[in-house]
Amino acid sequence: MSDQIDQKRRTLLGASALGLALGSIGLSSLAQAQTSKSAPAAGKRIASGGHTSFRSIKHVTAGVLDVAYAEDGPANGKPVLLLHGWPYDIYSFVDVAPILAAAGYRVIIPYLRGYGGTSFLSADTKRNGQQAAIAVDAIALLDALKIDQAIVAGFDWGARTADIMAALWPQRCKALVSVSGYLIGSQELNRAPLPPKAELQWWYQYYFATERGEAGYAKYTHDFARLIWELASPQWGFDDATFARSAAALDNPDQVAVAIHNYRWRLGLAEGEAQYDALEKKLATLPNINVPAITLEGDANGAPHPDPSAYAKKFTGKYEHRPVTGGIGHNLPQEAPRDFAKAVIDVDRF
Repeated sequence: MSDQIDQKRRTLLGASALGLALGSIGLSSLAQAQTSKSAPAAGKRIASGGHTSFRSIKHVTAGVLDVAYAEDGPANGKPVLLLHGWPYDIYSFVDVAPILAAAGYRVIIPYLRGYGGTSFLSADTKRNGQQAAIAVDAIALLDALKIDQAIVAGFDWGARTADIMAALWPQRCKALVSVSGYLIGSQELNRAPLPPKAELQWWYQYYFATERGEAGYAKYTHDFARLIWELASPQWGFDDATFARSAAALDNPDQVAVAIHNYRWRLGLAEGEAQYDALEKKLATLPNINVPAITLEGDANGAPHPDPSAYAKKFTGKYEHRPVTGGIGHNLPQEAPRDFAKAVIDVDRF
């Protein structure tokens, strides 16, 4: 009987680990964090890439949003949708886009709701950050751009969104690239407590659950984001200019509301919208992903993330997991753009 109880507890904790959204960072490298820096600290890997802008930034009305997005590559190329996370932005893909464009792909990189130039069409629309809402945004964008099917790829919030798209709308997804694997979750699973060390890694989620946390994030948005970057990618020596380009996206007037709602919704502390209830019910079953997929994981990811063995069976189509070495942290597309772009090109050939 005790063996059965232990097994049940391990199963629950494993499911909870998958259910918790991989939005950020842990405290494993807190001692290394700095509030500001002009040059990388000794021993850190210097950021490389070289691109500092996109070929074009466009706007399109899609669902409840006016979506700002970068586009590169030939208009008749095979579409690739690249999705960023929090607290990052489209510049996570600034070195990925030209690689894919040169390979003939049409690259679309939207600012998610609450970021950059993306805005709500109505002041009355709830500033909702729940997982289903963001995934519906992505499908609405494909519809607005008249894209029937795309390769979808992302990290952090973007990986979760890509996972959801592949699970619920497989006909819209030719293939998938997901950093840190299977990130679909549910409020029910998130109610299950984790071991203390695992809970510690989610400190910011509990901070955001308080009025003090919301006020603190609103007051110190850029400082908070920089701390997240440093903890999540402890070996990435990004400079001030690199951070500033992305931090500007967090000045969106809806950023605080969307981010706070996202983390409170996960814990069941904020309500979602009824229009997404049916989708969330499907996601709560942790559906398998059948489209061809490659998952990636950096060897220096300071954010909480599941072990690849915990989610491998959720990918039931042609599947491959690739570890990315060299001190690569949470923002994998920007830290290892060639590896990320290669995964997109390779999964297209599966």
